Amino acid sequence: MSQLHDRFHEKYGESWTCTIPGSGRNIMVNNPDVLEHVLKTNFWAYEKGPILQESMADLLGQGIFGADGNLWKWQRKLASHIFNVKAFRGNFFNVFVKESLIVSDYFDTIAERGTAVDVHDVLLRFTLDGFGEVSFGQSFGCLDNPEGEVDFAVAFDRLNAIVSERLFKGPWKIVEWLNGTSKIVAKDKKTVTDFALNIIRTRRQEGYHKPQKDLLQLFMDLKGEDGEPLSDDMLKDSILNFIIAGRDTTAQALSWMFYLIHRDQSDKNIARKLREEIDEIVGDSEPTYEITKKMKYAEACFNEALRLYPSVPRNMKVCVEDDVLPNGVEIKKGEFFLWSPWTMGRDTRVWGPDAKEFNPDRWLTGDKTSPFKFPAFHAGPRTCLGMQFATAEAMTFIATVFRRFTFELVDPVNEPGYAAGLTLPIAAGLPIRVHRREFNQDTTAVAL
Repeated sequence: MSQLHDRFHEKYGESWTCTIPGSGRNIMVNNPDVLEHVLKTNFWAYEKGPILQESMADLLGQGIFGADGNLWKWQRKLASHIFNVKAFRGNFFNVFVKESLIVSDYFDTIAERGTAVDVHDVLLRFTLDGFGEVSFGQSFGCLDNPEGEVDFAVAFDRLNAIVSERLFKGPWKIVEWLNGTSKIVAKDKKTVTDFALNIIRTRRQEGYHKPQKDLLQLFMDLKGEDGEPLSDDMLKDSILNFIIAGRDTTAQALSWMFYLIHRDQSDKNIARKLREEIDEIVGDSEPTYEITKKMKYAEACFNEALRLYPSVPRNMKVCVEDDVLPNGVEIKKGEFFLWSPWTMGRDTRVWGPDAKEFNPDRWLTGDKTSPFKFPAFHAGPRTCLGMQFATAEAMTFIATVFRRFTFELVDPVNEPGYAAGLTLPIAAGLPIRVHRREFNQDTTAVAL
């Protein structure tokens, strides 16, 4: 689908429309100025809309990512009290360090065996465990047995994949009823919901006695618009929404970064410069929040992977009042506005003649990049509140594992395929080989 957008973009330019039976007129625009108008300047004229909300309800519920209007505004206000630097440093950062060390130990085992491992699967387990502990105060146990299955993780991932495909299925309710998918959805939804609600109800009964608060406790400490504590269902929806967003963004971006750095056509200086930065800034220490903030080249690699392979490669909103876009295109109430971060990230008019190249140095010029040019974390009032969480988790992982290991792709020539859906997972995984780094007596690392 993203490559189809690319072809239309090349043929018709940055703005084109199509009419789809059952959904009406769709206006696709990949222009930063127009995107700023829709996502910020005329924000209230565009909503997620009932089509997306209904298709995603089995996973998102009434949570913030599908909400519109006052429901969104209220949840955003509540969440803004939680997602700040003080809360992050005090309550969450150590979780990412712990989970990164678990992965590092697993990689050591893989290096000893000399076998290949699917790094995409490892990263999905790593981020789900990390966000599970950050959210509910307990890991989902995905890394306890890295080659086994965890009921919650299987149900969560399968449900995520199913609802993500609904927007591209037309009459998805009929399709799912006919092919039996509706039964799978009901089963997986119950697994995910029961897990979350059991933790919430136990927490209400037994209280919380740890010095560091998780997201659940921070949300339980808040009051709703009526002055009452949030309901169990609202707590469940709030937490699951943030797990979905943070987990997918970090795992997928890191996976694509692994591919981009280690493929045959990559500049080998990129991996060298990344390790040199880690050796200099991190050294033999465990990463801290302050250390990860200094890892500018690592963050540039992460952002560059997100530019070329954004976790949400396409997005849309429905117009709720007639509008005229900055490029002169009229859009009527009920019509859909679409944009593709994938297409924008590869557009030479937006990023210059080397737009399709993996070049982390473009992030180190000192110029601040507009979020409407780089909407990987959305932009405007709906900018992702967990952006610093995702980035810090990624930096912690990079600092921990690139310090100890080097990596090679099993297939360094062919680009991995990616699964269709709202996000951009690697379809068949990303097999890599892991090698321990050698160190001289002065502890200076020697890349293999």
